[in-house]
Amino acid sequence: MTLIAFVGSVFSPTYFRARAREAAPPQAERFCALNLVLYRDGRRHWALTEHPRDRVQREADVLALGGSTLAWEDDALVARVDERSAGLGLPLRGTIRLRPRGRWTSPLALDPAGRHHWWAVAPLAAIEVEMERPGLRFSGSGYHDTNFGAEPLEHGFHRWSWSRAELRRGTAVLYDAQPRDGAPSEHGLLFRPDGEVLPLAAPARHALARTGWGLPRATRSDDGPSPVLRRTLEDTPFYSRSLVETTLDGQRVAAMHESLCLDRFARPWVQRLLPFRIRRGWRA
Repeated sequence: MTLIAFVGSVFSPTYFRARAREAAPPQAERFCALNLVLYRDGRRHWALTEHPRDRVQREADVLALGGSTLAWEDDALVARVDERSAGLGLPLRGTIRLRPRGRWTSPLALDPAGRHHWWAVAPLAAIEVEMERPGLRFSGSGYHDTNFGAEPLEHGFHRWSWSRAELRRGTAVLYDAQPRDGAPSEHGLLFRPDGEVLPLAAPARHALARTGWGLPRATRSDDGPSPVLRRTLEDTPFYSRSLVETTLDGQRVAAMHESLCLDRFARPWVQRLLPFRIRRGWRA
């Protein structure tokens, strides 16, 4: 399962056009969206809904987007989702509870100018999922992070890749970015249950198979056996999400991997395709 809430949906074609045509930067709250994906038995339930400003409520501990809400309740981040899938409009409705095993309070700058930051809010967490539609219930480990910036992503970066894996010593995250200004950056971090954050060495860089859209994929690992691409979960013209078998901190593990190409995202033909994946995006 993946759940992403956007205040200023960075991949919204309406937001992209507004940034191009309006003299002043448009308010991010005009272009909020919720993306929910369930991967189940080889099937995918996928929703991306963009909500107009009058259907958005934003407070310190609450974000409401249409019929869905995300709120901190005691020690848990609770998402009550009421969405409809792209295409057929099938309902996706249920409750997701994420309970952090500690919180980390230090955002990391991703570019030399410090205009873009990533914050691993809860890199170690437990998750409980109860879906009414489709009927589904499970629990396991979870993860919560956030990105924020002072300019559009495509202004700051050519591309980046990210991956996360659970290790015996904690959660490993690799974040590699190619800013438009400055040298490439490589970040490897190990988040331990006691709250300590350690540098994680992953010196060997490996190319993975390109996606169906021809998007390059690569990841880093320990020296030794190469990573293996096990499954492609999302394959779009500018973004991919994959399951990769790799070696980190001396341990062979499964990792969630993402690749993002902002050069590709900004191309006109990609912008023309995006509305077909977004519900109500053209009315935002």
